[in-house]
Amino acid sequence: MGLFVWSGTFMSGNTSEKDAVIEPVILPDGYQPSQDEEFMNPNQREYFRQKLIRWRTELLDEANQTINNLSTESLHKPDQMDRAQIESNAALDLRTRDRERKLIQKIESALRRIDDGTYGYCSETDEPISLSRLEARPIASMTVHAQEMHERMERVHRDD
Repeated sequence: MGLFVWSGTFMSGNTSEKDAVIEPVILPDGYQPSQDEEFMNPNQREYFRQKLIRWRTELLDEANQTINNLSTESLHKPDQMDRAQIESNAALDLRTRDRERKLIQKIESALRRIDDGTYGYCSETDEPISLSRLEARPIASMTVHAQEMHERMERVHRDD
């Protein structure tokens, strides 16, 4: 039986969707998404997938480094000022890691959107999010306009 393309997935005529074989996308060296190509084509999706995975890996490496530093840092310094500085630095590191933990959750959400085909489209309007916005903020789930409206509504309701 012949092969046909279904949502970027190759399937034989008697294969169910869940048994589909996903063809890997290999990006050309130096690939950058362009306005001149179809929006969220397989190359663009793979480009942003790799960008998000690299970002997540960096954040996880930094978190592991913080854990190692905190476990080896000695609070048994005789000088109270030294101990206070160590505790202050540790508290700052932990706050930073907590923000990064939330960022990792957003990265995971963006990766799920790539998998389900909704990445790159506004969650409010279904309009495409500009490539320049996705390049600057690959976890973006809304267009700039929709995000601004969302933030205005948050401010209005927060003041209640």
